[in-house]
Amino acid sequence: MLRPEVNCASSCSPHQAKRRRAIIAATIGNLLEWYDFFAYGVLAIPMAKLFFPAQNEVTSLFLALATYGGGVAMRPFGAVVLGLYADRVGRKASLCLSMYLMGLGTALIAFAPTYESIGVAAPLLVLLARLLQGFSGAGELGSATALLVEIAPPNRRGLYASFNAASQQIGFVIAAFVVMTVNVAMTPAQIEAWGWRLPFSLGLAIVPTAIYIRSEVQESDLFLTKQRERKDRLAGAAIGTGRPLLLAIGILSLYVVAGNIIFVYMPTFAARKLGLPSSGALLATIVATCVMIVCTLVAAMISDRVGRKPLLLFASVTYALIIYPAYLVVTTWPSVQMLMLVQSALALLNAIYIGPLMSTIAELFATSLRATAVAVAYGLTVMVGALSPALATWLIDFTGDSRAPAFAIIATSLLTSLALVQFTDRYREPLP
Repeated sequence: MLRPEVNCASSCSPHQAKRRRAIIAATIGNLLEWYDFFAYGVLAIPMAKLFFPAQNEVTSLFLALATYGGGVAMRPFGAVVLGLYADRVGRKASLCLSMYLMGLGTALIAFAPTYESIGVAAPLLVLLARLLQGFSGAGELGSATALLVEIAPPNRRGLYASFNAASQQIGFVIAAFVVMTVNVAMTPAQIEAWGWRLPFSLGLAIVPTAIYIRSEVQESDLFLTKQRERKDRLAGAAIGTGRPLLLAIGILSLYVVAGNIIFVYMPTFAARKLGLPSSGALLATIVATCVMIVCTLVAAMISDRVGRKPLLLFASVTYALIIYPAYLVVTTWPSVQMLMLVQSALALLNAIYIGPLMSTIAELFATSLRATAVAVAYGLTVMVGALSPALATWLIDFTGDSRAPAFAIIATSLLTSLALVQFTDRYREPLP
């Protein structure tokens, strides 16, 4: 009587090990990408001074933040190239290639000479690094998300895909903690001299391990099966991708705009407009992001039971209602404690949205084009989202209202809500 259970356990173990390896391989690249993105975002003030000196502080900061978003110019191209590579050759091959490119971009920033040393070549070098990171990051998300939903049990796709989002948030936390430590341990002069390089150097150290882990991962059985049928299915899948792609862009919009303004830009906003110490603003972001990591996984598990759409629609509508009052609170009573409280509340709302998000996008597309379609949708959306910090800086300067970034989030939440109304939930359906 016991023999079948023993055999089952022994046969299930390799599948579980394969899934664990795939989860680590898929998420480690997203962690590094968002670590680098966030490190650059929260170091915007010293980066502006060292690489983008201008006649006034606002112009300098705007140029630095615009370069932060400059990598988005390469995202559609990277999404198509690396996405098609993943759909034709394999998720593993695409993930390894994207990690090599991401590591090169990180190295360029970590060792770049400043404007004082090489003049205008310095900001151009940083821009080149951001273009490389934008190219690699576009394919990264599509390949990783496709791999996660394809190796997941049918009733746990939401949870598996949410590991991708959680890894991005972990990258936020690590970057914020590292930069906060640098701010506390060093003087402003030391940070400008060499301390700003430390966060990027630490990110670079992850690359060899990530490449090794990815080289050992195996493709999902679903992908291998669909790959054999690819020639017959590709034309039909491509024709049917137009409407799902538009829906995916609309659904992703709130994620990238709100995430960049509330978390990437907030430490800079808190230091410049609220007069808070940088270390305190980063601590608030760390606490809020830790809340988001845990709640993202919980929301994903709930979405596997009740569906993706109810959670997504609730979060998008609530964002439109509470974001301006949230900015009103932190600007009226500026303190690290208040910022931490407001950011944590927004992190909870963000988690409700992010938890089911990745599986929602992946379930819109056929396996034969999933990595490409997810990457393209994400790459096109991030073209706006990654420029959000620069847009927030411009809105504040143009209107004279420090709460103006809330209007960008309100407009985006309304757009996303319209897309969600048109969305058909497929959480109980097999992957096409």
